[in-house]
Amino acid sequence: MAKLKGGNKIVLAYSGGLDTSVILKWLINTYKADVIAYCCDVGQKEDLAAVKKKALKTGAVEAIVEDMRSEFAENYIFPMLRGNALYEGSYLLGTSIARPLIAKRQIEIAAEKGAKYVAHGATGKGNDQVRFELAYAAVNPDIKVIAPWREWDIASRAELIKYAEDNGIPVPVTKEKPYSSDKNLFHISYEGGILEDLENAPDESMFEITASPQKAQDKPESIEIKYKNGNPVSLNGKKMPPFQIVDELNLIAGRNGIGRADIVETRITGMKSRGVYETPAGTVLSFAHKLIESITLTGEEIELKNNLVPQYSKLIYEGSWFSPELKAVQSLIDSAQSSVNGAIGLELYKGNMKVLYRKSADSLYSKNIVTFEDDKGAYSQNDATGFIHLKSLRYKLRRSK
Repeated sequence: MAKLKGGNKIVLAYSGGLDTSVILKWLINTYKADVIAYCCDVGQKEDLAAVKKKALKTGAVEAIVEDMRSEFAENYIFPMLRGNALYEGSYLLGTSIARPLIAKRQIEIAAEKGAKYVAHGATGKGNDQVRFELAYAAVNPDIKVIAPWREWDIASRAELIKYAEDNGIPVPVTKEKPYSSDKNLFHISYEGGILEDLENAPDESMFEITASPQKAQDKPESIEIKYKNGNPVSLNGKKMPPFQIVDELNLIAGRNGIGRADIVETRITGMKSRGVYETPAGTVLSFAHKLIESITLTGEEIELKNNLVPQYSKLIYEGSWFSPELKAVQSLIDSAQSSVNGAIGLELYKGNMKVLYRKSADSLYSKNIVTFEDDKGAYSQNDATGFIHLKSLRYKLRRSK
């Protein structure tokens, strides 16, 4: 039996799925420890009362379920959307953005309960081990971490299922269909199992919150999103808190076949990994935010933001949400959002988004100046002559050599 230094109390990030259910029992069996199961409600829409019951039945001395949907939407999802984050040009970072919040609360609960140890269910091959442990270190660098996937001799999902069966733990997967999923308010991800073969297309039965474009409703649906300081504040004329906007837009966009992605991405460890994602609200909100910025930010501000997006997205993907460098970038991003106000009208139809209108009192777009008709002296076309002379000066200097 392994011994823990400084006490035998562990706070486990617990979802009730296969990995954390087995880990809960393994921690008890291996360390003879008191395990507190912490389940963070980030909008996964599962029966969390059943998750709590399962944790206690599996042997947890305490099971904590906490509603963090508002915190998640307002202080994690919305800042990320203000930054137009998109990892490797494709991934809207639904899993990445949830991990810092879960880890932060896990550390805070460990402090409340006098636990010196925390544990997570991330594998040694994946990204989440880094995300959890960087967040742990940022909040409490003295915390001790147990990462069972890097310690035990279980080497596969099949062995994990056998351990569960041997210990009487019900699991939500089967040997025939063993891909795993992760759910939260912002998205659902799917990986592993049949998806590890790049020649296998996702089965339609996999998807939970989006209709296929072919089977989406036949009538286009129009929506309006209003923005204030870069944040959505109302949907279709109704003011809502952040998590309700995301929740409602998931339903609307999902029934219109919007938000699916099949991506091969580069993990933090360097290996390539395939993930299939459903992010209906995130897809719409990312698109709409860029639209409202296109009329309220200068070209130079947009260019600067676009240059920051790859690094900003990578920082989130790699678990550096609490890092000083991300805070610096976020501060720069947010400093330009005070003018990002207005409304975007969209038509959603069978997987597509059509722009209906852009409106803002802070718009930099001037029809009087840009028109090809008589601008009544708003702009002197002769001004372009000197501008072009200056812009072309370098070509003339080069030719003269």
